[in-house]
Amino acid sequence: MTTSLTKQKVSRVLFGRPLQTHEAPHQTISKKVGLAVFASDALSSVAYATQEILVVLIVAGAGALTLSIPIALAIMLLLAVLTISYRQTIYAYPNGGGAYIVARDNLGKLPAQVAAAALLTDYILTVAVSISSGVEQVASAIPALLPIKVELAVLMVALMTIINLRGVKESGRVFAVPTYFFVGMMILTLGIGFGQMLTGNLNQVTGAHPVPHIPEELGLLLILRAFSSGCTALTGVEAISDGIPAFKEPRSRNAATTLTVMSCILAVMFIGITVLAHQTGVMPSETETVISQLGRTIFGRGPVYGMVIVATMVILIMAANTSFADFPRLGNFAASDGFLPRQLTFRSSRLVFMWGIVVLAGAAVVLIVVFNASVSALIPLYAIGVFLSFTLSQTGMVVRWHHISKLKPGEEMTIEQSVLRHDPHWRVKQLINAFGAVVSFAVMLMFAYTKFPHGAWVTVIIIPVMVLIFSRIHRHYMGVASTLSLSGQPCLPPKMRPMRTVVLVDDVHRGTIRLVEFAKSLGHPWVALHVDYNDRKTELVQHKWKERIGEGELHIVQSPYRQLIEPVRDFVLSERDKTPNGFVHVIMGQLVMDNQIERGLHSNNALGLIAELQHYDRVVVTDVPYQLHPQENGNGLHDHEYEIVYGEKTMRPAALPGLSTQPVPPPPPLSDIE
Repeated sequence: MTTSLTKQKVSRVLFGRPLQTHEAPHQTISKKVGLAVFASDALSSVAYATQEILVVLIVAGAGALTLSIPIALAIMLLLAVLTISYRQTIYAYPNGGGAYIVARDNLGKLPAQVAAAALLTDYILTVAVSISSGVEQVASAIPALLPIKVELAVLMVALMTIINLRGVKESGRVFAVPTYFFVGMMILTLGIGFGQMLTGNLNQVTGAHPVPHIPEELGLLLILRAFSSGCTALTGVEAISDGIPAFKEPRSRNAATTLTVMSCILAVMFIGITVLAHQTGVMPSETETVISQLGRTIFGRGPVYGMVIVATMVILIMAANTSFADFPRLGNFAASDGFLPRQLTFRSSRLVFMWGIVVLAGAAVVLIVVFNASVSALIPLYAIGVFLSFTLSQTGMVVRWHHISKLKPGEEMTIEQSVLRHDPHWRVKQLINAFGAVVSFAVMLMFAYTKFPHGAWVTVIIIPVMVLIFSRIHRHYMGVASTLSLSGQPCLPPKMRPMRTVVLVDDVHRGTIRLVEFAKSLGHPWVALHVDYNDRKTELVQHKWKERIGEGELHIVQSPYRQLIEPVRDFVLSERDKTPNGFVHVIMGQLVMDNQIERGLHSNNALGLIAELQHYDRVVVTDVPYQLHPQENGNGLHDHEYEIVYGEKTMRPAALPGLSTQPVPPPPPLSDIE
């Protein structure tokens, strides 16, 4: 009892009070909080997107860095297309319109599985990249932290996990302040920076050491590589369409407004940082980020520079919250359709999909450790899944508009879990989604081609493997459903069958009395079974059974090899064969301790027996617990079921007063019985 209360107190401190199911509508969030929860990933990408462009262009010389501005403008044009496209998706799917749902409803199960694999991979990478980048920002200002950046990143993942297990509403409140603090610091940096540029007071970056590189000629392939690297700024654009149910009513309008605001802020910050980086001569460096170089050039190494670094670090770490918000939701959708384990549909006491959060955190930690918390090493794995999901989502919307085009005013049609209604503007909307699909597909191919030898091949392999796993899981669930289905079966009422009861007896004490009482209360014939692995103990058990129980047949089964499970199994199956159409009910006891440490001091054979016997038809197992709450007696000892003193002393069954003591041999060697 004490252990249970302690667990409850710790759980409440870490995760908050449990929430009832009817409180779910009250856990929705406003647009302001929604921007912090679902847009932090996209907004934080400005901290490394410009840097990734420069890392590619620098191999062609410092002069090639001027191309960063037109590349950034092209990426923002793509952002505008995606924003308009996803606004349409949000209104079309008010219950959540991510790539998985859109693909499932309009393209079929296989494209839906591909979309799920791409998005789940992307969300895991988002956590790994964002937190690794946040740690790099801190290490830029405090180089002494570089040797422990992996440990710091893992610690941040653990912190994010705990915060998100408290629920979406509470995590949104926690992350709202750092998100708006980052936006404010970036706007301040851009405002002061452009003011200095216009007045001719903007300084040049000094002391930056460019990343080591092998010189290359400037060509189309290099420009495409820089463009694809910069497209990491678009990661997280879909997050709001996945999280529509988290918004307050009207959900679709609030989500669409949040998406538009996010895209505008993202465009201003990304273009502004890229222009200032060019004007100040920022160099891509392994030891100092672009944001750090801009901050110290504009503000100097003073308090404001420190605030810029802190704001960037925090938003990058908080950016992982987008994945913590969307990964569990997507996992719930896929699991509900039978493509992932059903456990991902379970809600915790705080109404969050706990297992999705835990799986995401574990996978991200593995990536952080394997890739040594290096953003440059993780980025090539990143955007293929993002743009694959973009492509499938937009293609699904094109198909949706095609179905809508066949409807007349006032008509409706249901596809899977969505309703189609006539829309007079379907042609324009279909064209927008078609353009978005084509552009996203082109960028995905570009990214796969340019980044394949740098690590993108990992994602190209992982996604098909995940789809294969999804299909196997789905096949399993369909097989189980088919086996359990009553379709085609005659409608006959369940009938009573004969039952034989077997009580497993290891010793005779209070717990044994409980077993016999339970067996007798069932009203069926019963027998007791004791496995003989020690002759002297067996004689004692028989003596106590006769004196203290005095009824029922006690069967003794020999076990010369000191086994327990096999003799019990064979006896139970022989009893089952005596009644071809009946059940065998196996009753076993288990001592329940106040804490797990005490329980570990006792044999725990119940789990092994249950695991073995559950494989046999018409065999039912019941575990009858006997709760122990030891209390000190006058001698300072503890009264348990019995006290055993080996050597010259004797066994005194505390539960059986008046029974004469019997000599007991030294304990047998440990075996599978114990």
